[in-house]
Parts: sequence; structure tokens; C-alpha cells
Amino acid sequence: MDGPKILEVIGIYRQHFTEKGIPAADFPHIGRPNSKHGILAHCHGMLAKMEVFVKEGRIDKAFRWLGFVQGCLWSTGQYSLEELKNHNRPVE
Repeated sequence: MDGPKILEVIGIYRQHFTEKGIPAADFPHIGRPNSKHGILAHCHGMLAKMEVFVKEGRIDKAFRWLGFVQGCLWSTGQYSLEELKNHNRPVE
């Protein structure tokens, strides 16, 4: 997985959040989420920062954040593990 593929996956998740009506939000780092919606809103808010990491060549950080977002998407029932794996696979 490279920078362009990360950006493609970010686009998939941004579209998902938008279609579900989930706004982008920055959750306080000292707080705890009290709803699935809050978790997903925070993940939506992370996407723009992830794009900056890719453009700056900070791919390892983008990967860590992508893993966090995907874990949240799975644990909140947005996608199956198979769907998430397929998002990361190269187009054949």
C-alpha cells in the first residue's frame, strides 16, 4: 500500500461518512466517547489530517491513523473485516 492507495481509501471512508450524515469532528484527547456517532465523527475528522501526512511523506503515521480508523469502522459495525481488507488491496 502506497500514498495514492491511502488517499483512495480515505476517499472511500469520507464518502461513507458523508452518506451516513456523520460530520467531521475533533474529539478531545482527554475525553472518552459516549456514542458510536462520536467515534465515527472523530474518525471523519482524522481523514483530512491523514491526507496531509501522505502529502508530507509521513506514510508510517498515515498507516497508524488508517489502522485506528479501520478498527473503529469495524468495531462500530460499518464494515466487515473482509471489506476492510479489500479496501487496502491493490486494484488488479
